[in-house]
Amino acid sequence: MPPLRVGYVREHFASPLLQYAEDDGGKTFTLVNCPGGTGQIIKALEEDKVDVVIALTDALIAGIANGKPYKLVGSYVSTALNWAIVTGKDSEYKSRADLRGTTFGISRFGSGSELMVKLMAHQERWIKGEDKDGEELEAIDFKGTTRWKTRFPVAVQLIALWRGWGETVCNNIDGLVEAVNDGSCSAFLWEWFTTKPWADRGEVRFIGSVPTPWPSWMIAAHTSPDRCPRDDVINFVATLTTYVNEFDSEASRKEKDVEFIKKHFGYPEKDIKAWLETVAYPTDCTKIDGSMLVKTLGILGATGAITRPKSGFDPENFTNIEAVRVV
Repeated sequence: MPPLRVGYVREHFASPLLQYAEDDGGKTFTLVNCPGGTGQIIKALEEDKVDVVIALTDALIAGIANGKPYKLVGSYVSTALNWAIVTGKDSEYKSRADLRGTTFGISRFGSGSELMVKLMAHQERWIKGEDKDGEELEAIDFKGTTRWKTRFPVAVQLIALWRGWGETVCNNIDGLVEAVNDGSCSAFLWEWFTTKPWADRGEVRFIGSVPTPWPSWMIAAHTSPDRCPRDDVINFVATLTTYVNEFDSEASRKEKDVEFIKKHFGYPEKDIKAWLETVAYPTDCTKIDGSMLVKTLGILGATGAITRPKSGFDPENFTNIEAVRVV
């Protein structure tokens, strides 16, 4: 069998994975960097460009609920992700309340950057209509959703969407920074420390943050046994656990982790140490918390990111029970 193709985002969170890849040398897996984030990762999984992915929990779970062809096979980061609310350096926006009714930038539809805007709207009670006791959120405008709304007949709009002609999403952090500064969107949400270099250079401003109410990163694999043989997936996740444990150890946090991140990502030492104080990894990546799945599905349903079936969700339908333990 060829090595597994593992999709990921080359950020500081990926440090244990990068250390594993260096030692493995491509024998059992190869890395495929997806700088566009989880939306790009999921698309690559669908297009047979990757087999296994490490991506954002909310987007992975929402994708499964919406029929994407993969299942959860492990846990990766056990702490929340802190999403910065980012606006242009000279924009008029001062707080999240100022953003209601504006256009948001996202990397891709179905990405964490889209889902977290919906979570923020849910937290802020941006409820549709005058009934503030209602639950239906207002429609949120994302850059790329309006171009084909009214200019052409519905049939033309559908063809355009199918071919991707009208999609003007921002793709990655560079596109998002450009969009908030050229005025085509009001703000975007992205992980705090990843975005901090742009804020430090004065290219954008932070006007708040939205921490996730769930563990931030999980591992998923395509449902095809030809692409993701059970034993290969189990071995990958189990071996990754040893690298996660080493990276997360008290001894490594003092110096080894700091030097690795400084070398590979160029972050200032004070930012690395501040991030390390906020992050924790699971002791066993081969386990998934079933109660976390239920809670996350409930929140995603409340934001409108997924639709709850009448019979409710079965957490086992979201996991490959042959490859992971739900506890």
